[in-house]
Amino acid sequence: MGAVNRLRNSTSPYLLQHADNPVDWWPWSDEAFAEAARRDVPVMLSVGYAACHWCHVMAHESFEDPETAAVLNAHVVAVKVDREERPDVDAVYMTATQAMTGSGGWPMTVFMTPAGEPFFCGTYFPPDRFRDLVLNVSRAWEGQRGDLTDRAKQIAAALAENAAATAQALRGAGGGDQEQRFGEVTDAAVAALDHIYDDETGGFGSAPKFPPSMVLEFLLRHHQRTGPQLAAAPEAGGPEAGVPDALRLAEGTCEAMARGGIYDQLGGGFARYSVDARWVVPHFEKMLYDNVLLARVYLNLWRLTGSELACRVAQQTCDWMLRELRTGEGGFAASLDADSEGEEGKFYVWRPAELAAVLGPEDGEFAAEVFGVTAAGTFEHGASVLQRHADPQDAARLARVSDALLAARADRVRPARDDKVVAAWNGLAISALAECGLLLGRPDFIAAARDAAELLATVHLANGRLIRTSRDGTAGATGTAGATGTAGVLEDYACVAEGFLTLSGVTGEARWLTLAGDLLEVALGAFGDGEGGFYDTAADGEPLIFRPADPADNATPSGTFAVAGALLSYSALTGSARHREAAAAALGVLPGIAGRYPRAAGAGLAVAEAWLAGPAEIAVVGAPEDERTRALHQTALHAATPGAVLALGDGTQAADAPGGVPLLAGRGLVDGAPAAYVCRQFTCLAPVTTPEQLSQTLARPS
Repeated sequence: MGAVNRLRNSTSPYLLQHADNPVDWWPWSDEAFAEAARRDVPVMLSVGYAACHWCHVMAHESFEDPETAAVLNAHVVAVKVDREERPDVDAVYMTATQAMTGSGGWPMTVFMTPAGEPFFCGTYFPPDRFRDLVLNVSRAWEGQRGDLTDRAKQIAAALAENAAATAQALRGAGGGDQEQRFGEVTDAAVAALDHIYDDETGGFGSAPKFPPSMVLEFLLRHHQRTGPQLAAAPEAGGPEAGVPDALRLAEGTCEAMARGGIYDQLGGGFARYSVDARWVVPHFEKMLYDNVLLARVYLNLWRLTGSELACRVAQQTCDWMLRELRTGEGGFAASLDADSEGEEGKFYVWRPAELAAVLGPEDGEFAAEVFGVTAAGTFEHGASVLQRHADPQDAARLARVSDALLAARADRVRPARDDKVVAAWNGLAISALAECGLLLGRPDFIAAARDAAELLATVHLANGRLIRTSRDGTAGATGTAGATGTAGVLEDYACVAEGFLTLSGVTGEARWLTLAGDLLEVALGAFGDGEGGFYDTAADGEPLIFRPADPADNATPSGTFAVAGALLSYSALTGSARHREAAAAALGVLPGIAGRYPRAAGAGLAVAEAWLAGPAEIAVVGAPEDERTRALHQTALHAATPGAVLALGDGTQAADAPGGVPLLAGRGLVDGAPAAYVCRQFTCLAPVTTPEQLSQTLARPS
């Protein structure tokens, strides 16, 4: 009898990749655990994601193998989970895996009781070892049941106790004057980052190197808030002696990444990480979240320094997202695979002969020199990953050669795309595209941000609650009738709210502010822990062996830090002291995390910088078609201080207008001209009417 295809109705491309395996897969569901209890066998949980190279390897070696599948089907109930759809399940069992093995990763392999209590964890297993493991687990289940289940209960209890103790310890790190506390923790974090900064190749620590997106955002904000004061010390001729230069750390890392192989020199966009310390050879999958976060970082680097490289990278990254990740419904797909035709990186790498075949010998030699393509190769089998360590003088020739190579590459077999839409990552995309669109004069970016927001507001919002994923315009489901759906987690509410707030300021459409407020009310009510902190799952969500609450950043901002940022922005736009206090309380864990591992606190440190800077509240009023309004609006964002919020109106909103933006209430034109009002905590300076005046006003210390 063949395996039952229970994954066929999933909205996860990763689960659909396994739908026709000979393994009798179940999606994560109550029915799967009930079946394990009925059969009196363990559950084998396999967690991965579509762009995961070693997940594909294990799938080909084991899950597509009839012999291995027969062993699994006979001895366990096999459950397949997409970690991007169910980050809560992933977080709980990754904690168990790390606790039991000392490390973690994907694919994640966990054996557990029908009650969900884990007793053996691991990651990738070669096929022979995996079959032996399943058989050994089955023998232990039959012959040592009592010891096994007792151990599993002890592990589950210890994990729950440790999670609660960790949360309590981090909360206990707060207290004291907030201004002083945030100032001390941000200064200390820059010093700690400076200590581990790689002066030769940029970035922090050694290989593998991941793009430190949130840390870079923090460093740029810290420089903007503190840099002018330090540089003004005449007796020192610049920054105070011994004070680390946050801008140097950010600039060096951004340039190294943008010129290295981790950045796609032809098509734009960043790969997941570099396997080496010099950013030469990436792990080639491209994730939406990396690229939206980095687009915003490079935009802000350009704002502060005028770097042409930063401007180019921000624009190319957004262009790549629109070209490669945009879905038919207006959202953005989760990722592109690392592999094509079964080989990692095959789509992206080049050999000298391939360049010459496309370009001819002279241009081929020129391209090889510009992009660092050598006979020996920088990757595997004589192939090279394109780099661009310097810009050639002949820009027109470079553009012509790049266009020809990009066109030739388009004929190669493309990496597969995971086209599910993840709410949190699309919220981040809305923020990045809206700001890049306004500052770079790209209305198509703003239109794309609005389309993504419309998809989230219509497909992902149901009865006031967020659904984490969708595909082809259908809200997420994991496979079978009765299976658990993809309920939004804290990062979804936070990042979507922040995206809506940014979009409101860029477009002048107040409805996004209202929707953001609704989402934040759910976050406060359903995710708050009653002591100022947050859980990652809602109180009425599916109960797991413990309720995850990890405030530290990973590849994306933690839900706790993201919601702190959204609460602070919302308070600045509305004058709500309640939301500002909630933001400060959420940051109570920041000293405990940043003091031990600042690379895991970048998002929280960036929010702290916004707090220390005010944040500024900038209201621009004037007719939308008036060029003077547009100039003020663009200047407001270009000169914005860390975490500043933006509101745009026509100057006619009454003070008591329902559904409007409180920051705009009662603020009108000045002598008939468009005007900008700069406020902090709703204490406002005199309005200004020219971009120059606005820049000067925003440059004043907070």
